[in-house]
Amino acid sequence: MLPTVGAVLELPVLRAADPLVLGSANGLDAPVRWVHVSEILDVGGLLSGGELVLTTGLELEKSPEASASFIDSLEAAGAAGLIVELVGQRQRSRKALEEAARTASIPVVIVERRVRFVQVTEIVHRMIVADQLERVERARDVHEAFTVLSLESADTQRVVEQAATMIGAPVVLEDLSHLVLAYAGRHVTTTDLLDDWERRSRTTPFPLLTGRSGPELWLQAAVGVRQQVWGRLVVPMPPAALDADEDMAVMVLERAAQTLAINRLADRDQRELSHHAQAGLLNSLRQPRGLSEAEALARAGSLGLKRSSYYVPLVFRTAFQAWGSPVLPADPLAGQQDERELLERLAKALKSTAGTALAASIQSGSVGMILALPARQQEETTLRILAEAAAGPGVEASSGISQTPAVPPAWIIGVGRMKATLLEAAAGIDEAAHIAESAATLRETGKPYYRATDVRLRGLLALLRKDPRVQQFVESELSAVLRADAEGKGEYLELLGLYLGSGGNKAAMARSGFLSRPTLYARLAKLEELLAVDLDDPESRTSLHVALLAYLTRGQ
Repeated sequence: MLPTVGAVLELPVLRAADPLVLGSANGLDAPVRWVHVSEILDVGGLLSGGELVLTTGLELEKSPEASASFIDSLEAAGAAGLIVELVGQRQRSRKALEEAARTASIPVVIVERRVRFVQVTEIVHRMIVADQLERVERARDVHEAFTVLSLESADTQRVVEQAATMIGAPVVLEDLSHLVLAYAGRHVTTTDLLDDWERRSRTTPFPLLTGRSGPELWLQAAVGVRQQVWGRLVVPMPPAALDADEDMAVMVLERAAQTLAINRLADRDQRELSHHAQAGLLNSLRQPRGLSEAEALARAGSLGLKRSSYYVPLVFRTAFQAWGSPVLPADPLAGQQDERELLERLAKALKSTAGTALAASIQSGSVGMILALPARQQEETTLRILAEAAAGPGVEASSGISQTPAVPPAWIIGVGRMKATLLEAAAGIDEAAHIAESAATLRETGKPYYRATDVRLRGLLALLRKDPRVQQFVESELSAVLRADAEGKGEYLELLGLYLGSGGNKAAMARSGFLSRPTLYARLAKLEELLAVDLDDPESRTSLHVALLAYLTRGQ
């Protein structure tokens, strides 16, 4: 860090001169950006702020009454302090300086022994240059560290931990819905760090530039590319709690935010490449590009898929990938092993059925399958056998009526619509993948597999819950009631849910909520004023209902 006025006074060359602080000793912590030696009183126009001014005060000896205006000019220019050399019998100058120093806001120091100003200048400037060099080296270290993390496509948790280590304070990554995606607590417990997080976060405005805001003075940096911001990095600690200085913390936080944005884009590209590489024949069938049904049947037949009258697309999706952990990412090698074991169990289970199948990993954590059945009535039986195989040894699939397993199944199964041709079934893999992902977010473990009729709108919103555009829509529609909820006025959010759940029927709402109509109408009027919309407008109710459903699925 830059030397302070107090640190300069501790230099041997000045300590030997017995410096005496006449006024504003509380300004000794001011950083010294430069040392300026001057013998003229009109020096304010030559300064740019942060300078420690050294003078012999000979001009002040001629006009002691100018001491106050001289010090005022230094204060106006932002000087860090003033050191005056008073050698010999110069009582008039000393008295004038003592008088002016009483009201000064910068330290006014006198020395009554000769000081080699050039030596002071050399030493302090060497300290300043050393500080600047240290900052350059630290900036280089930060750049190199996060460049390596970018090249290695490091996971989110590792990037956040690196930022916390360099700043020396906890760092939290949250999305636009104020949900924590990753965090590194340093020496702060998780309970203390994340307690009541959503309310605290909602009451902390998002600054346009990296900086501090909110009642707790959080240091924040946006995460995203240009206008596609999808989250923010937060240091929820005051400046005094940081090991690094504020400028260093800002630099680290911005560099970490850039790395997260870059890695997210790179990871997206990697998944797309992996999707094409691993899908093999299954992807070729899904995107035939002139491939005829006869050719598709021939290629699939060479891999064991028999020609049948009915084909059913399925997707098996890992429960971990669907429910996920924002902190502990899945092990890619373990995930690949799980997929291989699943494929082996499914192949073994199919031997006890009349069906055959083409199955392959279509992306990390997802296995696609086209099931060939000789008769339509065999579908339910075959699907139940596959579900039991996916559940693993010793675990039976649920009956689909009332049984709820103690732990979630290893795989969530999405079933597409039955098709008469192989190419149509291959095209239905995307539908099955959508069903599997939506069903997983609903956390309904009472079914061995899911169809489109099981997921509907709530499932679609759960699937899109992490899309920044959906999060922005939710915040735009519900910001007023969510802010009120963060401030302890949660009845508005509950009231909105009751109103929308009743389809806008106030009479039914009053009966179900045991509220008198005048009380209900008054509360709805207040809610309408808070939202600044017409609750009787069908489009407004639809928009609010979609936003509320998306908000309720945000943490799943």
